[in-house]
Amino acid sequence: MGLFDSIFRGAGQAGNIANQASGFMNQAANTVRQAAGNKSVNVVFDRLPNTLEDFKRLPQAALSNPFDTAAMTVLAFCFYPQNPELSLSMLNELRGPRPLSGGDMQFIRDRFRDKDYVPRSYFKGSVPANDYTPQTPYTVNVSENPYSYQTENYAMLYVHSGGADSPRGIQLRKAKDGKWYLWEQYILADIRKPESENPWA
Repeated sequence: MGLFDSIFRGAGQAGNIANQASGFMNQAANTVRQAAGNKSVNVVFDRLPNTLEDFKRLPQAALSNPFDTAAMTVLAFCFYPQNPELSLSMLNELRGPRPLSGGDMQFIRDRFRDKDYVPRSYFKGSVPANDYTPQTPYTVNVSENPYSYQTENYAMLYVHSGGADSPRGIQLRKAKDGKWYLWEQYILADIRKPESENPWA
């Protein structure tokens, strides 16, 4: 992501060894599953798109794996403070056959009231001390855990904010076309304020 040197001494011992072997194999399978559930990927954007067409031309826009779709979700939200319409169009592109509802759009609008820094906090190097200014190239770390794929064709992945102590989740769903689309996101919750806005910093 050798064991068996025992000498068989009758049917009874053979059964014991078989049981031990089964136990070893189960342990090995669990180890492989856990290792597979700890994958962490740095998704790198060499440039930022200026239009929806630019967004769709990014290599990650193929949505061929859930890690790319999760990182593209972060990128799409970063455009909301300056251009809500473009941001929502990007999000609809990521959602595929399930576009945003009126309630979804109202929720997003409410989350951005009085703050614009939450999405960019998920880029590497973006922390309160530098007012959430990301490093370049723009990089989003996306990770899984052992429970990320409990439901068939769904993935719950996590992105790491420079202003939060625990990662935030993004749920993806695989469609019949083989692409991983955005299903739900939990990344707009409050984080620590930028230093320039924190009277106690």
